[in-house]
Amino acid sequence: MIRILVADDHAVVRQGIRQIVADAPDMEVVDEASSGPEVLEKALKRDYDLVLLDITMPGSRGLDILAELKERKPELRILVLSIHPEEQYALRALRLGASGYLTKESAPTELITAIRKASLGTKYVSSSLAEQMAGQVAHGNDGPLHQTLSDREYEVLRMIASGKIAREIAEELCLATKTVNTYRSRLRRKMGMKNDAELIRYAIRSGLVD
Repeated sequence: MIRILVADDHAVVRQGIRQIVADAPDMEVVDEASSGPEVLEKALKRDYDLVLLDITMPGSRGLDILAELKERKPELRILVLSIHPEEQYALRALRLGASGYLTKESAPTELITAIRKASLGTKYVSSSLAEQMAGQVAHGNDGPLHQTLSDREYEVLRMIASGKIAREIAEELCLATKTVNTYRSRLRRKMGMKNDAELIRYAIRSGLVD
């Protein structure tokens, strides 16, 4: 039996996942978490076969929870189920050790298939993500510019593109405003762009903002 911890801040989503999993004879939802700190506490203290993780919950930022879980409990299977399109986070999640990435628009049958594959230690990759990865391999190192960014730099880029000012970004990421401005300068240098307007245009064109 595959024992699953569902981590999502929306009760309706958690209940929906319970209902989907209930129809599968080889798995069950044994616990829930509704915030970043809660999923860390439960996943590190208790034994689960798989964590079904939303990467945008209260008390966490982006992929930080995934990274910490894989660092402290590397054998734990983590399947990301997110509202964000694959092009925004999937490759980063896989690089951090996720066993797969699905959007919340995925069909219930796809979720069940992904859970089974992940529990066996196999990566689950959707057909659209597989095409995206194949395209990057075909072009060698000429992948999208944003793939060269660190996870924190990537978060700052998305927040700049969504219209947030440095003070707002600093508060949300628990950083000093000066540090955010350092990230902004680093982003421009890495991506060869002169100002925020160019960063914003790039992010929108690349589908990095919701």
